[in-house]
Amino acid sequence: MSTPSSFKTALPGILICCVAAFGGFLFGFDTGTISGNMAMQSWINQFGTAGSDGVITVASSINSLVGSIMAVGEFVGALLGSPVADSIGRRYGTISACLVLAVGVAIQAGAPVLGVFILGRIVGGVGIGLVSAMVPMYQSECAPKWIRGTVVTGYQWFITIGILIANIVNNATKDRADDSAFRIPIGIQIVWASVMALGMFCLPESPRYYVKKNNLEEARKSLARLNAADANSAELDSELADIVTQYEAEVALGEASYTDCFKKNDRKVYLRTMTGILIQAFQQLTGVNLFFTYGTVFFQNAGFTDPFTISMVTSGVNCAATLPSFYLIERFGRRNLLIYGAAAMFIFQFIAAVVSVAVGADNLTAQTILVVFVCLYIASFAMTWGPVAWVVLNEIHPLNIRAKSVSMGTASNWFWNFIIAFVNPYIFGAEYGNIGSKILFIYGTTCFFCTIYAYFYIYETKGLSLEQIDHLYANYTALESAKADFSKTDVEASKK
Repeated sequence: MSTPSSFKTALPGILICCVAAFGGFLFGFDTGTISGNMAMQSWINQFGTAGSDGVITVASSINSLVGSIMAVGEFVGALLGSPVADSIGRRYGTISACLVLAVGVAIQAGAPVLGVFILGRIVGGVGIGLVSAMVPMYQSECAPKWIRGTVVTGYQWFITIGILIANIVNNATKDRADDSAFRIPIGIQIVWASVMALGMFCLPESPRYYVKKNNLEEARKSLARLNAADANSAELDSELADIVTQYEAEVALGEASYTDCFKKNDRKVYLRTMTGILIQAFQQLTGVNLFFTYGTVFFQNAGFTDPFTISMVTSGVNCAATLPSFYLIERFGRRNLLIYGAAAMFIFQFIAAVVSVAVGADNLTAQTILVVFVCLYIASFAMTWGPVAWVVLNEIHPLNIRAKSVSMGTASNWFWNFIIAFVNPYIFGAEYGNIGSKILFIYGTTCFFCTIYAYFYIYETKGLSLEQIDHLYANYTALESAKADFSKTDVEASKK
Protein backbone atom coordinates (compact mmCIF):
# COMPACT_ATOMS: atom_id res chain seq x y z
CA MET A 1 0.00 0.00 0.00
CA SER A 2 1.13 3.57 -0.58
CA THR A 3 2.10 6.02 2.13
CA PRO A 4 -1.07 6.86 4.13
CA SER A 5 -2.75 10.22 3.65
CA SER A 6 -4.19 10.48 7.16
CA PHE A 7 -3.59 9.38 10.73
CA LYS A 8 -6.59 7.04 10.49
CA THR A 9 -5.06 5.03 7.67
CA ALA A 10 -1.64 5.11 9.34
CA LEU A 11 -2.95 3.93 12.72
CA PRO A 12 -2.96 0.16 12.01
CA GLY A 13 0.71 0.24 11.03
CA ILE A 14 1.56 2.20 14.16
CA LEU A 15 -0.37 -0.23 16.37
CA ILE A 16 1.48 -3.16 14.83
CA CYS A 17 4.73 -1.41 15.67
CA CYS A 18 3.75 -0.79 19.28
CA VAL A 19 2.05 -4.08 20.14
CA ALA A 20 4.11 -6.63 18.25
CA ALA A 21 7.38 -4.89 19.10
CA PHE A 22 6.55 -5.34 22.78
CA GLY A 23 7.98 -8.82 22.29
CA GLY A 24 11.38 -7.16 22.28
CA PHE A 25 10.59 -5.68 25.69
CA LEU A 26 10.21 -9.20 27.11
CA PHE A 27 13.71 -10.15 26.06
CA GLY A 28 15.22 -6.83 27.06
CA PHE A 29 13.67 -6.84 30.52
CA ASP A 30 14.95 -10.34 31.24
CA THR A 31 18.45 -9.44 30.03
CA GLY A 32 18.58 -6.33 32.19
CA THR A 33 17.10 -8.14 35.18
CA ILE A 34 19.64 -10.96 35.32
CA SER A 35 22.51 -8.50 34.84
CA GLY A 36 21.59 -6.70 38.06
CA ASN A 37 20.48 -9.82 39.94
CA MET A 38 23.96 -11.35 39.83
CA ALA A 39 25.47 -8.26 41.49
CA MET A 40 22.91 -8.09 44.34
CA GLN A 41 24.00 -9.18 47.81
CA SER A 42 20.71 -11.03 48.31
CA TRP A 43 21.38 -13.04 45.14
CA ILE A 44 24.90 -13.83 46.32
CA ASN A 45 23.58 -14.92 49.73
CA GLN A 46 20.92 -17.15 48.13
CA PHE A 47 23.03 -18.93 45.53
CA GLY A 48 26.62 -18.31 46.65
CA THR A 49 29.06 -20.43 48.64
CA ALA A 50 30.89 -19.42 51.81
CA GLY A 51 34.67 -19.55 51.63
CA SER A 52 37.10 -20.50 54.40
CA ASP A 53 37.00 -16.89 55.56
CA GLY A 54 33.22 -17.01 55.87
CA VAL A 55 32.65 -14.60 52.96
CA ILE A 56 29.89 -15.72 50.57
CA THR A 57 30.72 -15.40 46.88
CA VAL A 58 29.33 -16.65 43.58
CA ALA A 59 31.89 -18.29 41.30
CA SER A 60 32.35 -17.00 37.76
CA SER A 61 31.30 -20.45 36.55
CA ILE A 62 27.89 -19.99 38.23
CA ASN A 63 27.49 -16.51 36.74
CA SER A 64 28.43 -17.99 33.37
CA LEU A 65 25.79 -20.72 33.66
CA VAL A 66 23.03 -18.42 34.90
CA GLY A 67 23.80 -15.71 32.36
CA SER A 68 23.98 -18.04 29.38
CA ILE A 69 21.61 -20.95 30.05
CA MET A 70 18.49 -19.05 28.99
CA ALA A 71 19.95 -18.83 25.49
CA VAL A 72 19.71 -22.64 25.28
CA GLY A 73 15.95 -22.40 25.71
CA GLU A 74 15.85 -19.41 23.35
CA PHE A 75 17.74 -21.43 20.72
CA VAL A 76 15.20 -24.25 20.99
CA GLY A 77 12.30 -21.80 20.92
CA ALA A 78 13.68 -20.07 17.84
CA LEU A 79 13.90 -23.38 15.96
CA LEU A 80 10.34 -24.23 17.03
CA GLY A 81 9.20 -20.85 15.71
CA SER A 82 8.83 -22.09 12.13
CA PRO A 83 6.60 -25.15 12.71
CA VAL A 84 4.54 -23.29 15.32
CA ALA A 85 4.09 -20.22 13.09
CA ASP A 86 3.12 -22.34 10.08
CA SER A 87 0.83 -24.58 12.14
CA ILE A 88 -1.27 -22.23 14.29
CA GLY A 89 -0.24 -18.88 12.83
CA ARG A 90 2.04 -16.02 13.82
CA ARG A 91 -0.59 -14.48 16.09
CA TYR A 92 -1.69 -17.46 18.18
CA GLY A 93 1.86 -18.79 18.13
CA THR A 94 3.05 -15.61 19.85
CA ILE A 95 0.25 -15.78 22.41
CA SER A 96 1.24 -19.37 23.23
CA ALA A 97 4.87 -18.27 23.57
CA CYS A 98 3.85 -15.69 26.17
CA LEU A 99 2.23 -18.47 28.21
CA VAL A 100 5.43 -20.54 28.10
CA LEU A 101 7.42 -17.49 29.21
CA ALA A 102 5.05 -16.87 32.13
CA VAL A 103 5.52 -20.46 33.33
CA GLY A 104 9.31 -20.08 33.17
CA VAL A 105 9.19 -16.80 35.07
CA ALA A 106 6.99 -18.34 37.80
CA ILE A 107 9.54 -21.14 38.27
CA GLN A 108 12.40 -18.63 38.57
CA ALA A 109 10.55 -16.32 40.94
CA GLY A 110 9.82 -19.12 43.39
CA ALA A 111 13.03 -21.13 42.96
CA PRO A 112 14.48 -22.21 46.34
CA VAL A 113 17.72 -23.59 44.87
CA LEU A 114 19.94 -22.86 41.89
CA GLY A 115 18.91 -25.97 39.94
CA VAL A 116 15.23 -24.99 39.94
CA PHE A 117 16.14 -21.42 38.99
CA ILE A 118 18.12 -22.69 36.00
CA LEU A 119 15.17 -24.86 34.93
CA GLY A 120 12.99 -21.75 34.97
CA ARG A 121 15.57 -19.91 32.88
CA ILE A 122 15.45 -22.63 30.23
CA VAL A 123 11.63 -22.77 30.10
CA GLY A 124 11.39 -18.98 29.97
CA GLY A 125 14.03 -19.01 27.24
CA VAL A 126 11.87 -21.25 25.06
CA GLY A 127 9.07 -18.68 25.33
CA ILE A 128 11.33 -15.76 24.45
CA GLY A 129 12.90 -17.74 21.60
CA LEU A 130 9.46 -18.38 20.12
CA VAL A 131 8.58 -14.69 20.45
CA SER A 132 11.86 -13.61 18.87
CA ALA A 133 11.22 -15.83 15.84
CA MET A 134 7.55 -15.05 15.29
CA VAL A 135 7.15 -11.38 16.18
CA PRO A 136 9.62 -9.99 13.61
CA MET A 137 8.14 -12.43 11.07
CA TYR A 138 4.66 -11.15 11.87
CA GLN A 139 5.83 -7.55 11.64
CA SER A 140 7.55 -7.93 8.27
CA GLU A 141 4.53 -9.73 6.79
CA CYS A 142 1.83 -7.46 8.22
CA ALA A 143 3.31 -3.98 8.29
CA PRO A 144 2.52 -1.78 5.27
CA LYS A 145 5.59 -1.27 3.10
CA TRP A 146 5.87 2.42 4.01
CA ILE A 147 6.55 1.58 7.65
CA ARG A 148 8.02 -1.94 7.47
CA GLY A 149 11.60 -0.99 8.31
CA THR A 150 10.45 1.27 11.13
CA VAL A 151 8.15 -1.41 12.54
CA VAL A 152 10.87 -4.06 12.69
CA THR A 153 13.22 -1.45 14.17
CA GLY A 154 10.60 -0.94 16.87
CA TYR A 155 11.28 -4.49 18.05
CA GLN A 156 14.89 -3.57 18.81
CA TRP A 157 13.86 -0.30 20.47
CA PHE A 158 11.56 -2.16 22.82
CA ILE A 159 14.46 -4.46 23.72
CA THR A 160 16.42 -1.39 24.82
CA ILE A 161 13.43 -0.04 26.77
CA GLY A 162 13.14 -3.40 28.52
CA ILE A 163 16.82 -3.35 29.49
CA LEU A 164 16.51 0.22 30.80
CA ILE A 165 13.36 -0.44 32.84
CA ALA A 166 14.91 -3.61 34.27
CA ASN A 167 17.99 -1.68 35.41
CA ILE A 168 15.76 0.94 37.04
CA VAL A 169 13.78 -1.77 38.86
CA ASN A 170 17.00 -3.51 39.94
CA ASN A 171 18.35 -0.24 41.30
CA ALA A 172 15.12 0.28 43.24
CA THR A 173 15.13 -3.18 44.86
CA LYS A 174 18.87 -3.92 45.23
CA ASP A 175 19.08 -2.75 48.86
CA ARG A 176 16.18 -4.85 50.15
CA ALA A 177 17.43 -7.12 52.92
CA ASP A 178 15.68 -10.32 51.81
CA ASP A 179 15.51 -12.30 48.57
CA SER A 180 12.64 -10.15 47.30
CA ALA A 181 15.41 -7.86 46.03
CA PHE A 182 15.91 -10.13 43.01
CA ARG A 183 12.60 -12.03 43.00
CA ILE A 184 10.48 -8.90 42.45
CA PRO A 185 12.22 -7.88 39.18
CA ILE A 186 11.92 -11.47 37.95
CA GLY A 187 8.25 -11.89 38.90
CA ILE A 188 7.20 -8.65 37.19
CA GLN A 189 7.85 -10.36 33.85
CA ILE A 190 4.56 -12.24 34.18
CA VAL A 191 2.78 -8.88 33.85
CA TRP A 192 4.73 -8.04 30.70
CA ALA A 193 3.97 -11.45 29.13
CA SER A 194 0.25 -10.92 29.83
CA VAL A 195 0.32 -7.48 28.19
CA MET A 196 1.99 -8.94 25.11
CA ALA A 197 -0.52 -11.79 24.82
CA LEU A 198 -3.50 -9.43 25.15
CA GLY A 199 -2.07 -7.06 22.56
CA MET A 200 -1.50 -9.83 20.02
CA PHE A 201 -5.02 -11.12 20.61
CA CYS A 202 -6.35 -7.76 19.41
CA LEU A 203 -4.32 -7.77 16.17
CA PRO A 204 -5.24 -9.60 12.93
CA GLU A 205 -3.35 -12.62 11.63
CA SER A 206 -0.76 -12.24 8.87
CA PRO A 207 -2.42 -12.12 5.42
CA ARG A 208 0.53 -14.05 4.01
CA TYR A 209 -0.17 -16.83 6.50
CA TYR A 210 -3.79 -16.98 5.28
CA VAL A 211 -2.62 -17.09 1.66
CA LYS A 212 -0.34 -19.98 2.56
CA LYS A 213 -3.40 -21.73 4.05
CA ASN A 214 -5.43 -20.91 0.89
CA ASN A 215 -7.88 -18.78 2.86
CA LEU A 216 -8.08 -15.74 0.59
CA GLU A 217 -11.21 -14.33 2.19
CA GLU A 218 -9.51 -14.06 5.59
CA ALA A 219 -6.38 -12.75 3.89
CA ARG A 220 -8.46 -9.96 2.33
CA LYS A 221 -10.05 -9.08 5.68
CA SER A 222 -6.65 -9.05 7.34
CA LEU A 223 -5.18 -6.75 4.68
CA ALA A 224 -8.16 -4.41 5.01
CA ARG A 225 -7.67 -4.14 8.78
CA LEU A 226 -3.93 -3.71 8.52
CA ASN A 227 -4.23 -0.90 6.00
CA ALA A 228 -7.49 0.69 7.22
CA ALA A 229 -8.78 0.19 3.69
CA ASP A 230 -11.99 -0.93 2.02
CA ALA A 231 -11.89 -4.71 1.60
CA ASN A 232 -13.12 -4.28 -1.97
CA SER A 233 -10.77 -1.48 -3.03
CA ALA A 234 -8.69 -1.84 -6.19
CA GLU A 235 -5.47 -1.08 -4.32
CA LEU A 236 -6.13 -3.85 -1.83
CA ASP A 237 -7.03 -6.23 -4.69
CA SER A 238 -3.68 -5.45 -6.27
CA GLU A 239 -1.71 -6.09 -3.07
CA LEU A 240 -3.51 -9.36 -2.41
CA ALA A 241 -2.92 -10.45 -6.00
CA ASP A 242 0.79 -9.71 -5.61
CA ILE A 243 0.98 -11.88 -2.50
CA VAL A 244 -0.95 -14.73 -4.14
CA THR A 245 1.10 -14.58 -7.35
CA GLN A 246 4.35 -14.64 -5.42
CA TYR A 247 3.23 -17.52 -3.25
CA GLU A 248 1.95 -19.57 -6.21
CA ALA A 249 5.29 -19.14 -7.92
CA GLU A 250 7.02 -20.39 -4.79
CA VAL A 251 4.62 -23.33 -4.35
CA ALA A 252 5.42 -24.35 -7.92
CA LEU A 253 8.94 -24.97 -6.71
CA GLY A 254 7.62 -27.59 -4.27
CA GLU A 255 7.05 -27.82 -0.51
CA ALA A 256 9.98 -26.20 1.19
CA SER A 257 12.18 -28.10 3.61
CA TYR A 258 15.18 -26.97 5.62
CA THR A 259 17.32 -28.41 2.83
CA ASP A 260 15.61 -26.05 0.38
CA CYS A 261 16.88 -23.11 2.41
CA PHE A 262 20.41 -23.98 1.31
CA LYS A 263 19.83 -24.56 -2.40
CA LYS A 264 22.15 -22.73 -4.76
CA ASN A 265 20.02 -21.37 -7.60
CA ASP A 266 19.38 -18.18 -9.56
CA ARG A 267 17.31 -16.79 -6.67
CA LYS A 268 20.38 -17.05 -4.41
CA VAL A 269 18.40 -18.82 -1.70
CA TYR A 270 21.58 -20.22 -0.16
CA LEU A 271 23.13 -16.75 0.05
CA ARG A 272 19.98 -15.29 1.59
CA THR A 273 19.74 -18.04 4.21
CA MET A 274 23.41 -17.69 5.12
CA THR A 275 23.04 -13.90 5.25
CA GLY A 276 20.29 -14.29 7.84
CA ILE A 277 22.34 -16.75 9.88
CA LEU A 278 25.61 -14.80 9.69
CA ILE A 279 24.20 -11.32 10.27
CA GLN A 280 22.62 -12.58 13.50
CA ALA A 281 25.89 -14.23 14.52
CA PHE A 282 27.85 -11.04 13.83
CA GLN A 283 25.30 -8.99 15.77
CA GLN A 284 26.19 -11.01 18.86
CA LEU A 285 29.91 -10.96 18.03
CA THR A 286 29.90 -7.16 18.27
CA GLY A 287 30.10 -7.96 21.99
CA VAL A 288 27.39 -5.56 23.11
CA ASN A 289 25.68 -8.11 25.33
CA LEU A 290 28.75 -8.10 27.56
CA PHE A 291 27.30 -4.88 28.97
CA PHE A 292 23.66 -5.95 28.95
CA THR A 293 24.07 -9.43 30.45
CA TYR A 294 27.07 -8.79 32.72
CA GLY A 295 27.35 -5.00 32.72
CA THR A 296 26.76 -4.50 36.43
CA VAL A 297 29.18 -7.31 37.35
CA PHE A 298 31.74 -6.04 34.80
CA PHE A 299 31.74 -2.51 36.20
CA GLN A 300 31.73 -3.89 39.75
CA ASN A 301 34.87 -5.93 38.99
CA ALA A 302 36.45 -2.88 37.31
CA GLY A 303 36.32 -0.99 40.60
CA PHE A 304 33.34 1.31 40.00
CA THR A 305 31.73 2.32 43.28
CA ASP A 306 28.16 2.38 41.89
CA PRO A 307 27.92 -0.18 39.06
CA PHE A 308 24.10 -0.16 39.15
CA THR A 309 24.06 3.53 38.19
CA ILE A 310 26.58 2.96 35.39
CA SER A 311 24.38 0.16 34.04
CA MET A 312 21.40 2.51 34.05
CA VAL A 313 23.49 5.05 32.09
CA THR A 314 24.60 2.54 29.46
CA SER A 315 21.09 1.12 29.06
CA GLY A 316 19.70 4.66 28.84
CA VAL A 317 22.15 5.47 26.05
CA ASN A 318 21.16 2.25 24.31
CA CYS A 319 17.48 3.17 24.50
CA ALA A 320 17.91 6.80 23.39
CA ALA A 321 20.32 5.98 20.56
CA THR A 322 17.91 3.46 19.06
CA LEU A 323 15.38 6.22 18.32
CA PRO A 324 17.36 7.80 15.43
CA SER A 325 17.44 4.40 13.72
CA PHE A 326 13.72 4.76 12.95
CA TYR A 327 14.70 7.56 10.57
CA LEU A 328 18.18 6.42 9.57
CA ILE A 329 17.14 2.96 8.43
CA GLU A 330 14.82 4.37 5.75
CA ARG A 331 16.95 7.42 4.96
CA PHE A 332 20.37 5.81 4.54
CA GLY A 333 19.41 2.17 4.09
CA ARG A 334 20.37 -1.12 5.68
CA ARG A 335 23.72 -1.65 3.99
CA ASN A 336 25.28 1.72 4.84
CA LEU A 337 24.23 1.58 8.47
CA LEU A 338 25.76 -1.87 8.91
CA ILE A 339 29.07 -0.89 7.29
CA TYR A 340 29.58 2.41 9.10
CA GLY A 341 28.10 1.17 12.37
CA ALA A 342 30.56 -1.73 12.59
CA ALA A 343 33.47 0.59 11.75
CA ALA A 344 32.44 2.99 14.53
CA MET A 345 32.16 0.18 17.08
CA PHE A 346 35.63 -1.05 16.12
CA ILE A 347 37.13 2.41 16.71
CA PHE A 348 35.35 3.16 19.99
CA GLN A 349 36.14 -0.21 21.56
CA PHE A 350 39.82 0.05 20.73
CA ILE A 351 40.05 3.57 22.18
CA ALA A 352 38.38 2.44 25.42
CA ALA A 353 40.64 -0.61 25.70
CA VAL A 354 43.86 1.28 24.91
CA VAL A 355 43.15 3.98 27.52
CA SER A 356 42.26 1.40 30.18
CA VAL A 357 45.47 -0.54 29.53
CA ALA A 358 47.71 2.53 29.33
CA VAL A 359 46.34 4.37 32.38
CA GLY A 360 44.83 1.58 34.46
CA ALA A 361 41.17 0.68 34.87
CA ASP A 362 41.14 1.73 38.54
CA ASN A 363 42.14 5.31 37.67
CA LEU A 364 39.20 7.75 37.86
CA THR A 365 40.11 9.41 34.55
CA ALA A 366 40.46 6.04 32.85
CA GLN A 367 37.10 4.95 34.28
CA THR A 368 35.44 8.09 32.92
CA ILE A 369 36.95 7.56 29.47
CA LEU A 370 35.97 3.89 29.57
CA VAL A 371 32.33 4.77 30.30
CA VAL A 372 32.25 7.52 27.63
CA PHE A 373 33.60 5.32 24.85
CA VAL A 374 31.56 2.32 25.94
CA CYS A 375 28.50 4.58 25.64
CA LEU A 376 29.60 5.70 22.16
CA TYR A 377 30.12 2.07 21.19
CA ILE A 378 26.68 1.12 22.52
CA ALA A 379 25.10 4.10 20.72
CA SER A 380 26.71 2.99 17.45
CA PHE A 381 25.27 -0.49 17.93
CA ALA A 382 21.83 0.86 18.85
CA MET A 383 21.58 2.99 15.71
CA THR A 384 22.83 0.29 13.34
CA TRP A 385 23.45 -3.39 14.04
CA GLY A 386 20.89 -3.61 16.85
CA PRO A 387 17.79 -2.98 14.72
CA VAL A 388 19.13 -3.46 11.18
CA ALA A 389 20.20 -7.08 11.69
CA TRP A 390 16.58 -7.95 12.52
CA VAL A 391 15.20 -5.94 9.60
CA VAL A 392 17.50 -7.69 7.13
CA LEU A 393 16.75 -11.14 8.56
CA ASN A 394 13.00 -10.69 8.23
CA GLU A 395 12.76 -9.13 4.78
CA ILE A 396 15.23 -11.00 2.54
CA HIS A 397 13.68 -14.49 2.39
CA PRO A 398 11.17 -15.91 -0.15
CA LEU A 399 7.75 -16.66 1.32
CA ASN A 400 7.93 -20.45 0.94
CA ILE A 401 11.04 -20.71 3.13
CA ARG A 402 10.66 -17.52 5.18
CA ALA A 403 9.47 -19.17 8.39
CA LYS A 404 12.26 -21.75 8.32
CA SER A 405 14.97 -19.28 7.32
CA VAL A 406 13.92 -16.72 9.92
CA SER A 407 13.84 -19.37 12.62
CA MET A 408 17.36 -20.49 11.69
CA GLY A 409 18.62 -16.92 11.68
CA THR A 410 17.04 -16.27 15.05
CA ALA A 411 18.45 -19.55 16.38
CA SER A 412 21.87 -18.38 15.20
CA ASN A 413 21.44 -15.24 17.30
CA TRP A 414 20.60 -17.27 20.39
CA PHE A 415 23.38 -19.80 19.74
CA TRP A 416 26.02 -17.08 19.67
CA ASN A 417 24.30 -15.30 22.53
CA PHE A 418 24.83 -18.48 24.57
CA ILE A 419 28.46 -18.94 23.51
CA ILE A 420 29.39 -15.34 24.29
CA ALA A 421 27.40 -15.17 27.52
CA PHE A 422 29.00 -18.42 28.65
CA VAL A 423 32.62 -17.44 27.97
CA ASN A 424 32.51 -13.77 29.04
CA PRO A 425 32.80 -14.40 32.82
CA TYR A 426 35.73 -16.73 32.18
CA ILE A 427 37.47 -14.05 30.10
CA PHE A 428 37.06 -11.00 32.36
CA GLY A 429 36.45 -12.71 35.73
CA ALA A 430 39.19 -12.53 38.36
CA GLU A 431 39.23 -16.32 38.85
CA TYR A 432 40.12 -17.13 35.25
CA GLY A 433 41.20 -14.85 32.38
CA ASN A 434 41.06 -11.70 34.50
CA ILE A 435 41.67 -9.45 31.47
CA GLY A 436 39.03 -6.91 32.50
CA SER A 437 38.53 -4.15 29.94
CA LYS A 438 41.08 -5.75 27.58
CA ILE A 439 38.14 -7.85 26.42
CA LEU A 440 37.21 -4.84 24.26
CA PHE A 441 40.20 -5.62 22.05
CA ILE A 442 38.55 -8.95 21.22
CA TYR A 443 35.17 -7.50 20.34
CA GLY A 444 36.72 -4.52 18.58
CA THR A 445 38.44 -6.99 16.26
CA THR A 446 35.20 -8.85 15.55
CA CYS A 447 33.57 -5.50 14.70
CA PHE A 448 36.30 -4.95 12.11
CA PHE A 449 35.32 -8.24 10.45
CA CYS A 450 31.65 -7.19 10.66
CA THR A 451 32.57 -4.17 8.54
CA ILE A 452 34.18 -6.34 5.87
CA TYR A 453 31.29 -8.78 5.81
CA ALA A 454 28.65 -6.06 5.48
CA TYR A 455 30.51 -4.42 2.59
CA PHE A 456 30.75 -7.56 0.47
CA TYR A 457 27.58 -9.49 1.33
CA ILE A 458 24.73 -7.24 2.51
CA TYR A 459 22.19 -6.14 -0.12
CA GLU A 460 20.40 -2.79 0.04
CA THR A 461 16.68 -3.54 0.41
CA LYS A 462 15.43 -0.10 1.49
CA GLY A 463 11.99 0.73 0.11
CA LEU A 464 11.46 -2.60 -1.65
CA SER A 465 8.49 -4.90 -1.27
CA LEU A 466 9.14 -8.46 -0.19
CA GLU A 467 8.47 -9.49 -3.80
CA GLN A 468 10.89 -6.93 -5.27
CA ILE A 469 13.65 -8.26 -3.03
CA ASP A 470 13.38 -11.59 -4.89
CA HIS A 471 14.20 -9.80 -8.15
CA LEU A 472 17.08 -7.93 -6.53
CA TYR A 473 18.85 -11.06 -5.34
CA ALA A 474 18.27 -12.85 -8.63
CA ASN A 475 19.86 -10.13 -10.77
CA TYR A 476 22.41 -8.13 -8.75
CA THR A 477 25.38 -8.48 -6.42
CA ALA A 478 25.54 -6.85 -3.00
CA LEU A 479 27.81 -4.08 -4.30
CA GLU A 480 25.34 -3.35 -7.15
CA SER A 481 22.18 -3.58 -5.06
CA ALA A 482 21.87 0.10 -4.12
CA LYS A 483 21.66 1.03 -7.82
CA ALA A 484 19.33 -1.75 -8.95
CA ASP A 485 17.02 -0.89 -11.86
CA PHE A 486 13.45 -2.23 -11.75
CA SER A 487 12.07 -0.16 -14.62
CA LYS A 488 12.15 -3.02 -17.13
CA THR A 489 10.58 -5.63 -14.87
CA ASP A 490 7.08 -6.48 -13.70
CA VAL A 491 8.01 -5.37 -10.19
CA GLU A 492 8.31 -1.62 -10.02
CA ALA A 493 10.60 -0.31 -7.30
CA SER A 494 9.32 2.20 -4.80
CA LYS A 495 12.76 3.27 -3.67
CA LYS A 496 13.23 6.99 -3.33
